[in-house]
Amino acid sequence: MSAKRIAVLVSGGGTNLQALLDAQARGELGGGEITAVVSSTPGAYALERARAAGVPGLYTLPRKDFASSQHYTQAMVELLKERVAPDLVVMAGFLVILTREMVEAFPNAILNVHPALIPSFCGKGAYGLHVHEQALAYGVKVTGATVHFVTEEPDGGPIILQKAVEVREGDTPEVLQRRVMEEAEWQLLPRAVALFCQDRLQVEGRTVHIKGGNL
Repeated sequence: MSAKRIAVLVSGGGTNLQALLDAQARGELGGGEITAVVSSTPGAYALERARAAGVPGLYTLPRKDFASSQHYTQAMVELLKERVAPDLVVMAGFLVILTREMVEAFPNAILNVHPALIPSFCGKGAYGLHVHEQALAYGVKVTGATVHFVTEEPDGGPIILQKAVEVREGDTPEVLQRRVMEEAEWQLLPRAVALFCQDRLQVEGRTVHIKGGNL
């Protein structure tokens, strides 16, 4: 069985991409291979991480060059279909909301990592530090991260994996963000990608069944 081709979409520093690249170097992506990284931001450091790891396909598709989300999504689908032909698309710190054309092009083959326990602190406007600001403002004692399939509804797709992270007295959004990344995001995302690449994820309505038990 040939390796599944993985395209990773990024917008910034690429810490979640690095977690995937490190997992790939350890042979922990379930036979998947990152063959392309696409950035919505020119000069994103994530592209340097990909270049250093020897990822063959590096692309920049600036969001600012397109008049609407739909036009941008159509261009993204065209780029991926024509140049990459991925089996799996991973949104790793990708801060652009794509429209239904993306989901229709890659049904149940797009993963996203979100820095909260969905359905808490998610949806439109809940990204980056804003998520952790919301969690602290609400006074929750536990937050975490979620990896889910992408649907038309932002952060609304079937949940694959979740992990809780403690909120501590005196946390700032920046401190909490780092803890959620280290304790949850960087662990969950490679694990979910590996499960996909091993054909162990089965979607039934809102529920994702993991064949053969959890990793």
